[in-house]
Amino acid sequence: VIWQEGISPSVIVELLSPGTENEDLGQIKGDRPIPTKWQVYEQILRVPYYVSFDRYTDQLRAFTLVDSAYQAIELRTPRIWMANLNLGLGLWRGEYQGITRQWLRWYDALGNWVSTDIEQIERERQNAERERQNAEQERQNAEQERQRANRLADRLRELGVDPEA
Repeated sequence: VIWQEGISPSVIVELLSPGTENEDLGQIKGDRPIPTKWQVYEQILRVPYYVSFDRYTDQLRAFTLVDSAYQAIELRTPRIWMANLNLGLGLWRGEYQGITRQWLRWYDALGNWVSTDIEQIERERQNAERERQNAEQERQNAEQERQRANRLADRLRELGVDPEA
């Protein structure tokens, strides 16, 4: 909502539908009295990136605004890096909400997928568990050292030496 946010979007991600695919990709047949979504994004809002994804064919297409028109970007892999956003969007195969398929997913400058909330929670849970295990190991090591020191002190006392001296 541009009038609330105060800026135009930097990227549009269009999930294609068979019935509107041609219009969504700017392939209009006949005259239309109102601008299409494509025309609004390209000519009015001037959104720098327009990305479309067809979930039926898993085809990812990307366009960038050059002068006043969208130009297709040749994707060698199903990923687009948007340098001025320092963010990429690509196809990731995996499970999300119980469904395994190709999904659109953001990635960072190193090519790492941006974590979902569930993945972030799981990573934090694993880190907490690892820290708990490390703390337990340190406690066990300290206990072993305490027992060793007590044994040495007892042995010194047996030999008539005050271990505190």
